[in-house]
Amino acid sequence: MSQIEQLHRVELGTLKLIIDICKKHHIEYFMIGGSLLGTIRHDGFIPWDDDVDLGMTRRNYNEFVRVAPVELQHTHYFMQTADTDPNFAFSYMKILDTNTYIEEKNNVNDARKGVFVDIFPLDKIPHQPEVRQAVYNRFKFYDTTILLRLGYNVVRTPFRKDPEDKSLNLFMTVANMKEKRENIMRLYEHEPFHHYKNYASQYAYNMEVMSQKEVYELTTHKFESIEVAIPKHYDQILNRMYGDYMQLPDEKDQVAKHIDTLVIDGKQIE
Repeated sequence: MSQIEQLHRVELGTLKLIIDICKKHHIEYFMIGGSLLGTIRHDGFIPWDDDVDLGMTRRNYNEFVRVAPVELQHTHYFMQTADTDPNFAFSYMKILDTNTYIEEKNNVNDARKGVFVDIFPLDKIPHQPEVRQAVYNRFKFYDTTILLRLGYNVVRTPFRKDPEDKSLNLFMTVANMKEKRENIMRLYEHEPFHHYKNYASQYAYNMEVMSQKEVYELTTHKFESIEVAIPKHYDQILNRMYGDYMQLPDEKDQVAKHIDTLVIDGKQIE
């Protein structure tokens, strides 16, 4: 098996575990981004894609955060969030396989490492474009500041501080900023709004704004050897994000974006 095939094998195992937890606790999730594209175009992983992305509404996300630590006890999985890993800067969670180790290209940091599945909360956003932008600007201010404070670098340099150089005061300050960031994301949690946003999206703002029907009307689809939940209106979502999404990209763009070093069960995979 190639490196990417072995990575996919581990990710599929993690995905199965997440789905089992969701079914047990009646938590709704769905494939988003490149994972949704892979589900539809390839019935599984995009052959060169090296991560898995799931979305949950904030209510479902919070329920998963509540039950997952108990479900993952006595397993080799770890729920990595801004709270469970002080060095973790992101506003979403990763479920890590602790029998593995991975380093991502252009992403130097001191957070715990392992092959992962990303789970993103989708939060309600207001109707007015100008209000949306103002809220997003506040989110980005805290998000960027947290990344910088925790030493997330594009490249490793001689000036980068080691973990032992981080003071308790720094972690307390960052924890406060993480709380403010989440409060911004959840600002409209109890409002009767009908659009949802993945604040942590790597795409342009409007590409991962989803309507209520796109978020709540779900179906299932084959993904490798299993069935996964996807939005029933996947066509309009994928058209919005990728245009002619069934068309393969140029061969030069069919490369893994993240993986640099991969270790599985103590063995480095080339």
